[in-house]
Amino acid sequence: MATKEKKPMSKFYTGDSSEESSSSDEEELYSDDDEAAAVPSEAGSDDSDDDSDSESDSDEDGKGKTGANKFLKSDDEESEESSDEERPTVVKSAKDKRFEELESTIKSIENAGKINDWAHISSEFDKLNRQVVKLVQAETTPKIYVKAIADLEDFMNETIAKQKVSTKKMNATNSRGLNAVKQRIKKNNKDYAKEIESYREDQDAYMESEDDEPAAPVAKKARKSQPALDADETGDDEGFATVGRGGKALQYTSESLLKNLRIIMESRGKKNTDRAEQIRVMEKLNEVALTPYQKIRVLLALISTRFDSTTGSASYMSQEQWRLAEQEFGSLLELLREHPNMPVLESAEEWEDDEKLPNPGPEELLKIPGSIVSFVERLDDELTRSLQHIDPHTVEYLDRLVDEGALYTNIVKGMQYVEALARDTRFGTSQESINRVVIRRLEHVYFKPSLVVRILEENTWIAIPTPLESEVTPRQNMESNALVHTLCTYLYKHSDGIIRARAMLCHIYFLALHDQYYRARDMMLMSHLQETINNFDINTQILYNRTLVQVGLCAFRAGLIYDAQSSLQDICGSGRQKELLAQGIMIQRYSQVSPEQERLERQRQLPFHMHINLELLECIYLTCSMLLEIPLLAQTGSSPDIRKRVISKTYRRMLEYHERQIFTGPPENTRDHVMQASKALAAGEWKKSIDFIHSIKIWELIAQPERIKKMLSEQIQEEGLRTYLFTYAPFYDTLSVSVLASLFELSEVKVAAVVSKMISHEELGAALDQVNSAIIFRKGVELSRLQSLALTLSDKASGLIESNERTLEQRTQGTANAFDRNAQQGGRGGGGGRGRGRGDGRGPRGGGGQGGDRRPGGFQFTGGAIGGRSAVRT
Repeated sequence: MATKEKKPMSKFYTGDSSEESSSSDEEELYSDDDEAAAVPSEAGSDDSDDDSDSESDSDEDGKGKTGANKFLKSDDEESEESSDEERPTVVKSAKDKRFEELESTIKSIENAGKINDWAHISSEFDKLNRQVVKLVQAETTPKIYVKAIADLEDFMNETIAKQKVSTKKMNATNSRGLNAVKQRIKKNNKDYAKEIESYREDQDAYMESEDDEPAAPVAKKARKSQPALDADETGDDEGFATVGRGGKALQYTSESLLKNLRIIMESRGKKNTDRAEQIRVMEKLNEVALTPYQKIRVLLALISTRFDSTTGSASYMSQEQWRLAEQEFGSLLELLREHPNMPVLESAEEWEDDEKLPNPGPEELLKIPGSIVSFVERLDDELTRSLQHIDPHTVEYLDRLVDEGALYTNIVKGMQYVEALARDTRFGTSQESINRVVIRRLEHVYFKPSLVVRILEENTWIAIPTPLESEVTPRQNMESNALVHTLCTYLYKHSDGIIRARAMLCHIYFLALHDQYYRARDMMLMSHLQETINNFDINTQILYNRTLVQVGLCAFRAGLIYDAQSSLQDICGSGRQKELLAQGIMIQRYSQVSPEQERLERQRQLPFHMHINLELLECIYLTCSMLLEIPLLAQTGSSPDIRKRVISKTYRRMLEYHERQIFTGPPENTRDHVMQASKALAAGEWKKSIDFIHSIKIWELIAQPERIKKMLSEQIQEEGLRTYLFTYAPFYDTLSVSVLASLFELSEVKVAAVVSKMISHEELGAALDQVNSAIIFRKGVELSRLQSLALTLSDKASGLIESNERTLEQRTQGTANAFDRNAQQGGRGGGGGRGRGRGDGRGPRGGGGQGGDRRPGGFQFTGGAIGGRSAVRT
C-alpha cells in the first residue's frame, strides 16, 4: 500500500495533550463506535507522533486515493449501501401513528407532573383531547387515554389538597394552569365515567384486557430502484410521475382521498394557489373514488374549484371549463338521485374524520354540506357573463348560445331535486330554495317566442329520465303560455319581495310579446309596481323598463297609437334608451362616472340575444309621436289653449331642427324618413307621407310587416283628415262628406265617424248634417290669423309682466318695511303711484302696511300702493 510522505504541519493545528484528551472525552460521550475505536493519548506525547497517527489513519481510510478519487465511492461502499437498502423498512398505518402521538403526549404530561408544571400540563391536556377525538370516531376509547385522564385527575386532587395545607403558594402561571385543568377535566371525565370506574376498580386487569392493541407494523423490503410509474397510475402518457415535496411520487388512493380533499379545500382563496393544478388533482381523485360518498364530496369540491378559476368581473369562465362543470353537475344530480339517503344540504355539518369513511345504513341519513341551488345560479351567471364579453356578431357567440339548452336541462333537474328535498320534512329545506330555482327557469323562457320555448321544453324532458317528475310543472306537453302562467302563479303564492315582483314583470313581458295587450296592461296597472319600483334593485328596474317598452310595442302592433306613445314616452323621451334597457353604456364627454360605477354598469348589461331593437323602438316612437303631434300642431291655430300642450318634447325638438334646415336632402335614416313624412302630412300630402313611412326598412324586422304597413296607412289617412279639418275649417261654411271621402280615399261612414268624434270632443266647432251628408261649420268660433297673433302678443306681454313682478319680489325679500309709510323718503318703492319703481316720497302713500307681521302659510305681506296685497314667499 502506498504511503504518503509526512509533511510538517502548521503550529496552528497542533495542540497539547489536554486538548486532545478533552476532545476524545467528547467523542466518547456522543458515539459508542468512536469510544470503542478511540485510543487515549499519553501525556507528554510529541506533536509529530500525533500528526503521524492522524496521517496513517487518513491513509487507511482513503486507501491510497488521491485527488478527486477521494470523493468517489468504491465497490465495497456501494455493496454496503445496497445491503442497507435491502434492510426491511417499517411502514406504519395512520392508526399506529396516532397511537404513537397519543403515547408521546401522555408521556409529556407525566414528565410535566414530576416537576409540577401545570401550564405545560394544561396545554398538553388540550392536545391530548384533540388527538383522541379521531381515534374515538374510528373505534372504542383507547385504554391508555382512560388511564392517563384518571391518573391526571388523581394527581390534580392530590396537588389541590397539598396546596390547602402548604404555606408556599404556587406561582401565577402554574395556578392558572391548575385551574384550567380542574375546570376541563371534570367536564371531560363525565363522558368516560364508566371506563374510569372500571380502571380504578382493578387497574392491572383493566389494562391487560385491552383488546384494541394496534396491529404490528408490517415490514416490507424497499425496492432498490424506483421504476417509472405507468401511465394509468400517473395520468401521463410518457411515464412521468407527479412528485410532491421531497421528490416523492404522489399516489392518490381512495383511502387518502378525504385527506387530500381537505388540503385542497383549505388552500382555496389563498395567494399563489395553482388552481389548474388543484383541478387536475381533483380529477384524479374523482377517478379513484369508490364509494358514492367519496364521489359526491369530490364533485362538490371540483365544481366549486372550477368556478374559482376565474377571478374578477373582467374575465369569464372558459367554454371548456364551463362545459366540464356542467357535465359534473349533471353527474352529481344523478348520484344524488340514486342515493336519496345522502342529501346535499346547506345546513349539514362536515365529516371531520378523514381516515374513516362514513358507513350509513339503508335507512340512515348522511347529510353532506353543499348547495345545489348555488351551483345552478353560478352556472347561469357564468354563461351570462361569457355572453356579455363575446362579440355577438361572431360564430363563437352562436356556439356559446347552444350551451343554454344544457343549462336549462340542469335547471329543471335541480328544481326537481330541491322539490324532492322539500317534500321530506327531515331535511328542513326552505321554500326560498325552490323559489330561487323557479325564477331562474322563468328568466330563461319569458323573453322567447312560443315556438322556441316549446322546442326547449321538449328537448329538456327527453333528456330527463322518465321516473323524475316535478310538482310545479308536471311532465306533459305544456304550451308556452301554460308553462309561464304555471311558474308565475307558483311564485305569486310562495314568494314575496323581489322574486314576486320579477315574476310579475316576466309574466307581463311574455303576454305583451305574444300580443295580449289588454291582459298585460291590466296586470301592469293592478300590480302597482310603477309606485314602488324605485325601491327595488337596479336589475329589477331594468326588467321593469324592458317590460314597459314591450307593452308599448304590443300596443303599437294592436293599432293603439296613443297607448303605445304613452308607454314608450318615459324610456324613449329621455334619450337614454341604451342605458335604461341595459343594452349599452352611454359615456358622455363631461360625465363624472367613476371606474367602479362603470364596472358595475358593464356587469348589468344584457346578452345580445335578449336585446330589444333600439332602431325599431325609435322608429315606432317617432311614428306614434308624428300621428299625435301633427294634428295637435294644426289645432293650435284655432284654440290658443292647446298651444301649451306638448305630447313629445323629443319629437318637437327634432321637428324644429328639421324645419330650420335650409336644404333638405333625401332621407337617409329612420329619423329622416319620419321627419319628412311629418312635413308631408302637415302639408296635406298624406300619400307622400305614407310612401316615406313604408320605405323604412326596419319594418321588416317586426312580425307581420304587411299588416303593420296597412295599419299605418289607415292611421295616416285618418290623421291627415283631422289635420285638414283643423287647418282649413275657418275657410269653409259647409263641406261635403263625399268630397272628404274622395280626397282621403276613405269611406263616407269612416269620414262621418271621424268628424263626429272631433265634434263630440269639442275639437271642431261644427255640426254634421246627416240628411245632406255635409259638415256645417260655425263661424266666430275659430280665430283668424290676426286674432291668433293678437292673443300670442297678449300672452307674451302677460308673461313679461309676471317675470318683472317675480324679479321685484325676489329683490325686496327680507325688507319687510320697504313700503311702509313711515319709511324714509327715497327708499326703494317707498312711494309713488304704482309702487313699482324708486319712490322719492312725493307721491300719495299707500294704505296701511302690515309691517313685519308674518301671516300663516309662509307668506309675508308688505304695504304699498296696492294696499298690502303684495305677497312675498319667505
